[in-house]
Amino acid sequence: MDKNQQIAVIGGGLMGHGIALTFARAGHYVTVHDPVPETLQSLPHRVSDSLRLLGATDPDIARALKRIELCYTVDIAVRDAQFVFEAAPEKLDLKQQIFAGVEAHAPENAILASNTSVIPITKIMGGLAHRHRALGTHWWNPPHMIPLVEVIKTEWTDANAATAMMDLLADAGKTPAMVEKDVPGFIGNRLQHALWREAISLVENGICTAKTVDDVVKASFGRRLAVLGPLENADLVGLALTRDIHDQVLFDLDARPDPSPLLGSLLHEGRTGMAAGHGFRDWASGDLDKTKARIAQHLHALDELLAEQAQNIT
Repeated sequence: MDKNQQIAVIGGGLMGHGIALTFARAGHYVTVHDPVPETLQSLPHRVSDSLRLLGATDPDIARALKRIELCYTVDIAVRDAQFVFEAAPEKLDLKQQIFAGVEAHAPENAILASNTSVIPITKIMGGLAHRHRALGTHWWNPPHMIPLVEVIKTEWTDANAATAMMDLLADAGKTPAMVEKDVPGFIGNRLQHALWREAISLVENGICTAKTVDDVVKASFGRRLAVLGPLENADLVGLALTRDIHDQVLFDLDARPDPSPLLGSLLHEGRTGMAAGHGFRDWASGDLDKTKARIAQHLHALDELLAEQAQNIT
């Protein structure tokens, strides 16, 4: 793939800065716009910090920063873009407004992508005049450390646009996954929240504590998920056994279409999560930062281990 492509990122927060540094590090030129001047101005510092967590040297960081340009208006950010990534908050009307402005100023052949965790891309892009070049790219947090990017087609997405996006992401070192049908939550979040629903149900029904749920996942199947997907595992143990287990357990799993009442009760009590000190579990001051650092350290170590294993296999 051609390096030195022009990438525009609209939104310079947690997701946007990670997307920008990913492409800058891969050798592309990146323009970034954010409507909040302080967020935009702090982006180089945050990019530097994130690259250091990835083990980048000072010369590597300097080269990446030279490829990132801060833009204070959308029109300047997208006017030469070949790919535009929107990384705004999860608000449908805001994303629609952004793409109306992007479409008015971006080149006609630019591929337009919305980064969202659950909002259907069809809703975001439905008002565009040229919907064939629009799609979704669901980056996972932190975007510069999690390999997966889901590429979501709508009914209007041109196959060549989707392929070009897959190629761009793969060339930047990501693991792109094609989502052929635009559904809420795409693939990863549907799987993740199916697990969360049952985890919450176990606590709600007094079967175990929240900590026990976390311990069970981390000390059992969670350890092998990085190298053995659920359907690989089903094939590994055999589909006959998989069906037998389903016969005995699926009927008793939580299948409610609405959020658990336990979530509502916790929120009503002010137990909003780790940042507040209380959620499903009680947290001490500093646990939030320690947890983020632990995740970053784990992801970096896992990347190095998997790269070493791949090298040994080849």
